[in-house]
Amino acid sequence: MAAGEKRADGTVPTPKERGYARRIVNRLAVRYPEITTALRYRNPFELLVSTVISAQTTDENVNRATPELFARWPNVEDLAMADHERVEQVIFSTGFYRQKTRSIIALAQDLVDRYGGVVPERMEDLVTLKGVGRKTASVVLAEAFGQPAIAVDTHVRRITNRLEMTAEDDPAKIEQELKALVPKHEWRRLSMRIIQFGRDVCEARRPRCWECDLHDLCPYDPKTPAPEGETS
Repeated sequence: MAAGEKRADGTVPTPKERGYARRIVNRLAVRYPEITTALRYRNPFELLVSTVISAQTTDENVNRATPELFARWPNVEDLAMADHERVEQVIFSTGFYRQKTRSIIALAQDLVDRYGGVVPERMEDLVTLKGVGRKTASVVLAEAFGQPAIAVDTHVRRITNRLEMTAEDDPAKIEQELKALVPKHEWRRLSMRIIQFGRDVCEARRPRCWECDLHDLCPYDPKTPAPEGETS
């Protein structure tokens, strides 16, 4: 149990609320027993950079660009000294390439200057790196370091609101609410399970309610009807 964790408003979830969250978590764990980020990486540095690049694009686009990126600049020191225009050419296809190039080169410089080229293993250190927010830091902590962390992206925000696990819209507050509801040992895989569920079933525009594992628990209304010829 997430003992001592409080919601964003300072209240403690009731046993009923935690029980509801536990049923959701358990069903998602059955659907996705083994899950990890779709981003390909070999070390914490590559995951950190890949996660920054993944903003506003698909993991597939990132995975197509990063092999060349890490082949040309294989470590922190190399990327910290990279030419901006050459990096831009490599990650052009991921969108917002100028901003992303500035971010990944600056964070590499931060790592060299302040952490000896080593990716730190604490949230409070990660979020001081240029271009790194709590979502990116949480992905790195959970995936690269195996720490309990919850990353809140658009899928997590949408689905937890639809399920009424939280009414918050701010990612930091949603993270806090989920940590209050869900046992700590479930935090590490929760984000990836919700994200994949959002891609597979609970889509933004037209959720596939007729084939949803959480159909009987979800208060979202109106439920999307099955297309003609499909049944739940």
